[in-house]
Amino acid sequence: MNIRFIFVLASLLSFVACSTSPTRPPGAAEVRAKLTALQSNPHYAGRAPVAVNEAVAAVQAAEQPRKKSEAALSAHLVEIANGRVDLAEAQAQTLYLEDERNNIKQDADRARLAARTQEADDLARQLADLNAKTTERGLVLTLGDVLFTSGQATLLPAAHVNLAKLAAFLNLHPTRTVSIEGHTDNVGAEDYNQRLSQRRADAVRDFLMRNQISSGRLTSIGLGETAPVGDNSTATGRQSNRRVEVVIANPPGSS
Repeated sequence: MNIRFIFVLASLLSFVACSTSPTRPPGAAEVRAKLTALQSNPHYAGRAPVAVNEAVAAVQAAEQPRKKSEAALSAHLVEIANGRVDLAEAQAQTLYLEDERNNIKQDADRARLAARTQEADDLARQLADLNAKTTERGLVLTLGDVLFTSGQATLLPAAHVNLAKLAAFLNLHPTRTVSIEGHTDNVGAEDYNQRLSQRRADAVRDFLMRNQISSGRLTSIGLGETAPVGDNSTATGRQSNRRVEVVIANPPGSS
């Protein structure tokens, strides 16, 4: 056997061996790269773990070297792996976007709550400026006689400013109900004083209703000269008796 023949035979045997030895399927490297990109995405980390694990298993199966005679099987496994990676990515992306929407909503809710709390605190301070007092009946705001036309039930502009603050507070606390009580001194006829105190209480009620406070939350009553807080024998005492008291009830369930 000459040297030339031996060389040709060796070359043929090498070619046959290469044609029958297993090789990595085409496309497997690309699918592996997609999976690696998915696993390294910080937004998708920890999301859709079941789908990601299935994608990993599918890629590993697709990467197994196979003979050329198994090319159809290799191509099928690569296609399956590619689909599994796409599915895992889609699920992870969906969960990420849902979490982002929830985070945005929570941030917005916290911002609205903070704004409402700040507004409520501001209004509470404004009511304090009106000398509202805390009592067992609730928060009591006293409107003096000087806020009405003398001997009449017409609210003066100064009363509008104070009552607008009260209306804003009540709009922020829709569970609070209000009792509006009119009072007078003992000068004049008792019947006249009772009617005047009722009209003044009604004037305050009507103002609050015009400022979006439901009538169902408001009660007005004229008590006339029956509940003095000062001595009617003095000018100062009589002035303190001529008043409208706005009683803001405590929230339901509060002690």
